[in-house]
Amino acid sequence: MKKSKILVFAALLSVITSCRNEETWIDLIGDNLDNWEQLNGNADYQLVNGTIEGSSVLNSPNSFLCTKDHYGDFILEFDVLVDPEMNSGVQIRSHSLPEYQNGRVHGYQVEVDPTDRAWSGGIYDEARRMWLYPLDRNPGGKKAFINGEFNHFRVEAVGNSIRTWCNGIPCSDLIDAMTASGFIGLQVHSIGNDSSKVGLKVIWKNIKIITDNPASYVTPYNKDIPQNSFLVNELSVREKEEGWRLLFDGSTSTGWRSVDSTLFPEKEWVIEDGELKRLGSGGDIITDDIFTDFELILDFKYRKGSNSGIKYFISGDKENDPYYNIGCEYQIRNRNASEPELPGRERIGGLYDLIEPSNPRDNGPDIWNRARIVVKDRNVEHWLNNQMTVEYERGTEQWKEMVAGSKFRDVPCFGEAETGHILLQDHGTEVSFRSIKIKEL
Repeated sequence: MKKSKILVFAALLSVITSCRNEETWIDLIGDNLDNWEQLNGNADYQLVNGTIEGSSVLNSPNSFLCTKDHYGDFILEFDVLVDPEMNSGVQIRSHSLPEYQNGRVHGYQVEVDPTDRAWSGGIYDEARRMWLYPLDRNPGGKKAFINGEFNHFRVEAVGNSIRTWCNGIPCSDLIDAMTASGFIGLQVHSIGNDSSKVGLKVIWKNIKIITDNPASYVTPYNKDIPQNSFLVNELSVREKEEGWRLLFDGSTSTGWRSVDSTLFPEKEWVIEDGELKRLGSGGDIITDDIFTDFELILDFKYRKGSNSGIKYFISGDKENDPYYNIGCEYQIRNRNASEPELPGRERIGGLYDLIEPSNPRDNGPDIWNRARIVVKDRNVEHWLNNQMTVEYERGTEQWKEMVAGSKFRDVPCFGEAETGHILLQDHGTEVSFRSIKIKEL
């Protein structure tokens, strides 16, 4: 085929594809708001020249203007302009059910964040699990949002995959199977009783959706940004490709044993509902395998007043090592109501008795939290709910000074082992673990 004919054919194909896409989009604004309903709060929503304007009001909870229709798999696009003093978002696959917090709107929210935090395009789980995909590990996405202008968002929700873009820049790559469908909602955030923020606006325009075979229109997948998978005791396709493996299969104790013996303490550590749960005083458990450089991710849930931890570089050699169950510890602790504030080096997400965590965002008791530990050579990171809380280097003079001022001062070369087991701590309180996965680096 001659070059001129190829160019004509390519142009024709482009026009056909463009027309097909235009025909597939459904306009969600239209000439009125009859297909929308307001839930929870009292913010003022108006249809103005083809845009939806939301204005803040005093003493109202978060307000949501929600589609009456529910959507499962879809591609959604919208433009939004938000006052720099406001915080907003767009709910997707969300619900308002009488039996859930008296009808409080809950579900995935695509964040619109004009603050210095810069998490626009991140995914927040409104009224449920909180942050699923903040942008701390996606510096490029944090630069996408432009204050004072309309910003263009694209959301692709197909199966258990939710991906977002802001102004064409990838922001979130989430895998989650909790909710398969729900309404779309436009949020005007509560301002409480701050009269200086009355009348601040969020304006949406060009809200459109593809529901007819959206999988055929998704953006080609790449691995430019990290993926956060919340599949329970299951690996995503990408995780398998990247070399992750499960350390807990959700139904058996395979791969784990007591730190004090070769057996698993079945009466004290039980497995139910896909959770590895410490109930009695059964002692610590450790992995059969040992690890050197690794990235570990697991979800944990604790009761009020619980105390536990995740230790690494544990020798597990009770016969030959008096410190066989001692090592660096990712702290999991929540104070009792009768206790004063916990010491900084005992707070959740910190390095126990050595380093206080930086701004730990704890979801709280009876809600799943996510721990992430990254070890590469002597460098270590602790993450809580996808935000870094601790970063340190083992074996340095600074490290040795910290150890000398801790309860581990008499442990020879504490924290400097090159390899070891991973340990889940028994501290006499109920804690549950699931989705324990690791990638060796």
